[in-house]
Amino acid sequence: MKHDLSHAGRHLLDRRAFLHWGGTGLSGIALAALLHEQRLLGAQPPIRPAIDPAQPFAPRQPHVPPKAKNVLLIFCSGALSHVDTFDWKPELVRLHDTPMPTPDGGKLITFQGEQGNLVKPLWEFKPRGESGTMTSDLLPHLGELADEMCFIHSMTAKSNTHGPAESQMSTGFTLDGFPSIGAWTTYALGSECRDLPAFVAIPDPRGVPQIGPRQWQSAFLPAVFQGTAFNADKPIANLARPASIPDAADLATRDFLRMLNEDHLARHPGDTDLAARISAYELAAKMQLSAAKVADLSDESAETLRRYGADDVTNSLKSRFARNCILARRLVEKGVRFVQLFNGGYAMGEGVGNWDGHKTIVKQYSVHGPILDQPVAGLLRDLKDRGLLADTLVAFVTEFGRMPTFQKGANGRDHNPAGFTVWLAGAGVKRAFHHGATDEFGYRAVQDVATIYDLHATILHLLGLDHTRLSFYNNGIERRLTDVHGHVIEPVLA
Repeated sequence: MKHDLSHAGRHLLDRRAFLHWGGTGLSGIALAALLHEQRLLGAQPPIRPAIDPAQPFAPRQPHVPPKAKNVLLIFCSGALSHVDTFDWKPELVRLHDTPMPTPDGGKLITFQGEQGNLVKPLWEFKPRGESGTMTSDLLPHLGELADEMCFIHSMTAKSNTHGPAESQMSTGFTLDGFPSIGAWTTYALGSECRDLPAFVAIPDPRGVPQIGPRQWQSAFLPAVFQGTAFNADKPIANLARPASIPDAADLATRDFLRMLNEDHLARHPGDTDLAARISAYELAAKMQLSAAKVADLSDESAETLRRYGADDVTNSLKSRFARNCILARRLVEKGVRFVQLFNGGYAMGEGVGNWDGHKTIVKQYSVHGPILDQPVAGLLRDLKDRGLLADTLVAFVTEFGRMPTFQKGANGRDHNPAGFTVWLAGAGVKRAFHHGATDEFGYRAVQDVATIYDLHATILHLLGLDHTRLSFYNNGIERRLTDVHGHVIEPVLA
């Protein structure tokens, strides 16, 4: 017999089922009413900044007085080993080449399989600065600046796979389709720089990170807030006017196009993609002069080039990355709100052009260390000497850490999201400070365990933003950078 009713409809014809589901519906109504009452009693509503599509980067007020105006996020692609750089573990030296104890006494299995014995730090650790912070000889120039750094030794990630872990560090989510922290920042605050992008991503000379442009995507935020990617090697493409087009014709064409776009936008006011394109074209016109100038390093002094290592004729990758670091400083100096600087790329294969040291970590890190060390140390020194650290928060991150063991049958360390080190410097954070700790081997965070949600909450807090209220309504959900998680890491605040 054919029924016109759905399965759920037929189910409701049963008296007991009807009463059962009716009661469930009433409880849902009651819950909604209680939640509404709670909101009226003190829960604060979300904050969605009012954005003029014609001026999406107009400066906007933070929620509370900020400590930082700009952020420079340095991302080491491939998972830099904390136990070989910033997390000193004497027990690794004492118990070198012995099995790491496990709770059940069994084999230790991680991302790429069974682990071998514990392996001591591959570079010697020494006390640095007035604080005596122990850092390794892999990054001696950065070690000299340990007194400027605020270390978080108990960071954890949700994934042990590069793509999802990179995504979480940049967007808060392991899944694709969520805005990066730079996009959230410029969505919330706009920019005080009117002739350069508010959010710039600087890819490494060796290529982009594993998830590529998704590191600086805007996702469901208005498209205008995605990052603009360029570096010292490759300035913004297609910016210059072709020599065959006279100035007058170029200006007249641009004015006519603006009129057509504005007319269309007036008839379709909700079209954020069109508003983003109009804003992008107007910004491109301004950048024909400003972007070319900011990327032109010819006016930098010989002393500055030496400080960063940009004059190193024996190591072209180091000198090219150093030029990216100088570009990052120039962008911060111009007031660009969020700069994301990448060290390492994936086009060259596992560990060849990045920090993914599975098989031959000493050989690979001996190449990568000098490329990173002097240029980033020069950048930090330069920011301090120019007074830019007073308003700029520097965040040095990687997607996860590495194991205190070598992989069985290999000479490298496997992935370890259970505990690793990141550091902050500059506006609003303590100097020469250490927060949290991993266990005696550097394997697992055990003291003041921190999450990437907490890190993002702290960065937003220093920018004067409440991570629990900054939101964007998408597909029926109030979306946040920190989702429903995260706490500001209060002990690191100055």
